[in-house]
Amino acid sequence: MIAEAQDVENKVRYGRYLCRAWNGKLVDEKTREMKEFLDKAPNASEALAMDGPSGGLPLPTSELVGEEAARKDIWACLMQEEVKKIGVWGMGGVGKTTTMKHIHNDLLKEQRFKRVIWVTISKEFNVMKVQDNIVSALEAKEYLDKEEDKLRRAAILSEMLKKAGKHVLILDDVWDEVSLEEVGIPEPSDSNGCKLVLTTRSEHVCKYMGCTVIKVKPLSAQQALTLFLSKVGPNIVQNQTIMPTLELVVKECSGLPLTIVVVAGTLKGEEDPLIWKNTLRELKKRIEKVEGVEAKVIERLKFSFDHLKDEKVKSCFLHCALYPEDFEIEKDELIECWIDEGFIDDMGTRQEMNEKGQVILKKLEDNCLLENVSSEEMKMHDAVRDMALSITRMNPRYMIQAGLQLEELPEKKQWSPNIEKVSLMYNSISEISIDVLPTKCQLLITLLLQHNPIKKIPYSFFTNMPCLSVLNLSSTKIKSLPNSISELKNLTTLLLCGCSKLRDLPCLSMLQELKKMDLSGTKIEEVPKGMDMLIKLSYLDLEVFTLKEIPAGLLSKLVHLQHLSFDVVNEKTSLKAEEMEPLKKLECFTGHFEDINEFNKFISSMQQSKKNLIKYHLQVGSYNWGGERDKRVTIGGVQNWEGELIMHPIEIQQLHISKCDYLRSLVDDKFSFKNAIDLRDCRIWECEGIECVVSLSSFASSSAHPFQSLEGLDLGYLPKLSALIMKDAGIGSATTSTVAPSACFSHLKEIRIFKCSSMKTLLPHWLLPNLQNLEEISVLFCDEVVEILGVATSKVEEKGSDALIKIHLPKLRALELNELPNLKSICSKSGVMVCDSLRFMKVDGDCDKLKRIPPFVPLVGNGQPFAYAPPSLTIRSETEW
Repeated sequence: MIAEAQDVENKVRYGRYLCRAWNGKLVDEKTREMKEFLDKAPNASEALAMDGPSGGLPLPTSELVGEEAARKDIWACLMQEEVKKIGVWGMGGVGKTTTMKHIHNDLLKEQRFKRVIWVTISKEFNVMKVQDNIVSALEAKEYLDKEEDKLRRAAILSEMLKKAGKHVLILDDVWDEVSLEEVGIPEPSDSNGCKLVLTTRSEHVCKYMGCTVIKVKPLSAQQALTLFLSKVGPNIVQNQTIMPTLELVVKECSGLPLTIVVVAGTLKGEEDPLIWKNTLRELKKRIEKVEGVEAKVIERLKFSFDHLKDEKVKSCFLHCALYPEDFEIEKDELIECWIDEGFIDDMGTRQEMNEKGQVILKKLEDNCLLENVSSEEMKMHDAVRDMALSITRMNPRYMIQAGLQLEELPEKKQWSPNIEKVSLMYNSISEISIDVLPTKCQLLITLLLQHNPIKKIPYSFFTNMPCLSVLNLSSTKIKSLPNSISELKNLTTLLLCGCSKLRDLPCLSMLQELKKMDLSGTKIEEVPKGMDMLIKLSYLDLEVFTLKEIPAGLLSKLVHLQHLSFDVVNEKTSLKAEEMEPLKKLECFTGHFEDINEFNKFISSMQQSKKNLIKYHLQVGSYNWGGERDKRVTIGGVQNWEGELIMHPIEIQQLHISKCDYLRSLVDDKFSFKNAIDLRDCRIWECEGIECVVSLSSFASSSAHPFQSLEGLDLGYLPKLSALIMKDAGIGSATTSTVAPSACFSHLKEIRIFKCSSMKTLLPHWLLPNLQNLEEISVLFCDEVVEILGVATSKVEEKGSDALIKIHLPKLRALELNELPNLKSICSKSGVMVCDSLRFMKVDGDCDKLKRIPPFVPLVGNGQPFAYAPPSLTIRSETEW
């Protein structure tokens, strides 16, 4: 029921183009169904409430070296009832945050506290941001979303934390005293059993806040050497001629883990003794020329920056300092910024430029100047950012005041005549006053104002910026742009993404140098005037649901487009294939086609020009469904098209089909996916004619196996679906002698079946050998399902009725069964499951005919196997077993 409700929520949230009446109908229907469901099962609400939100998620972290003493002291304090507040302090780069990340993860494992909450504070303390971060960790952000009064927010948060039970709150990177009362953090006490831990560079902050003080000390000489050798590479470890100099280099790092890994990253794999000796001299010289602990840390880090040989790589690194402190930057966004700034040369294709950006990211990561947060995000250590800012301060070309809670533009005197790059992103600037307008910005190239609540920009604002090239006003509250923007003849990048109140743009015909324009998420109704003159455009994003039409002949003039996006469910902006034909350089494309004929024409033209899109989301008809894969096709509500669907390009990765009622399978006379050999995710919903996913007869006529790469299969609301694979679609299920092609479904990891009322056996015995990678099975609300895993009758007869027939599913982790009134067995009495990996089994709702969970056997064993349940298996059920 929750899964169904989530589907409705997604339709309401993302299906904003459907009429309100239809959305309302969906909500009313699901509300009624939920009420009936709860009426039938009075304990359901109690069971739901038992789960509650998790205690927290483990944080990614690096290996601890030498900080074990501090870690033990912190842990001991956390276990002592009399210690309420703990202050962990030490110089920048000494390992405070890393130590606390390990403590955080250890606390989650121990489960002594109901919750462990991690919040990063940073230099510019922002009460509302801290409050938002805490409620996000509590998974209750909606309670503060609409409240703006700080006092009321604090009161609400205080009550939430009291109800959260015994918890540990970790405040990382505290620079000054924090008023717990102002934020809404209850004082830790004997009665609530809560703990507060903060990390800071200041011992004074710890004492002022009444903390038990624990200092994280630098590494010992041996620990420092061990860490350095682990980062510098095995070939260096074995080179005895370098070792004496190496040990002196390590000594100059003063036992700071951050500087050790940064310097080691700079010298990784370097075997020339002269370079090592020069490094030693340079480090000594740098450290001697400055006073103060923090200054010496910065000089050591600058060494790594100065040794980046490519000036453009240096520029890419310094660009990261334009973001606020502790900001997690999306890798794709960062590479796009580098392209916009011209740090990555125009290499012909966006793919080549993106690959170059990935190489630069790897270079900066290898030098420990950027660190991975996840596969999608990077982060700059706050000490490394201090170093980057120290470089920009020596250069009057930069003004960086990002994330500082500014409410107005910096004063005129801060706008140097030589200034080239200004970052004011993520502030609270709502109005640009004429009194503080800069008058000397003749050299300004980059202006970043995104994520400010700016409502209006005066005409005179842009008049003194003749060289402006990159302008980012994304996620502001502007309703229109001043006409003076039309005079920015050197503008190459205009970003207005997420300006949800923007309805009007001036004529853009004068912006002859414009290469990139992002208007996604705005409320414009018409394409800006003069766009047909922007012949250098290579990137255009018009994912705007309010857009009424695309003027005929516009796209054919923008022949340099490499990236083009329109809203995929806005039928008013359906595309014609002939309009797209001149776009020979297109690499990334999101768009909507009214019918299959236009879709086919577009695919054919792409084939004829021998051009492959590297990323696309193509929509035919209505009923869009999102996804994460780079290459997606969605077909919804298309009925009785003439001719066959041309399923090229063959590398399609994600397919969603809905409300195509006449289809019987994915491979028949109208619909062929024989060539979709790279398909990873397939979702088929609300297609009343579907009888099977594919028929075996279709494999006989094809050398390729269209489902050999499939990882996820999601089937829902298919009343005639009786099997995944049939001998012949529409004739009946396969016989016991049937054998599925070995590649078919061989990479399948997840299968979900929802409200398919004709299916009786989910996975027949002859298909099971192909499913050795299957990890999750969910079968929900399928009235006729009798068994999940089939066992061949011939095998039972061959081995005798008392023999155990092994069903090998070595990677199966989860099995969920819900509302299956005719389900009698997971597999027959003769079957045992060979799947030691099984961790979770859930049997809920009406599964009253299921009386037995099959035994399990080890993957290896001699003679008669011993049946058992995997020790890590959890079985959840509303029924007593």
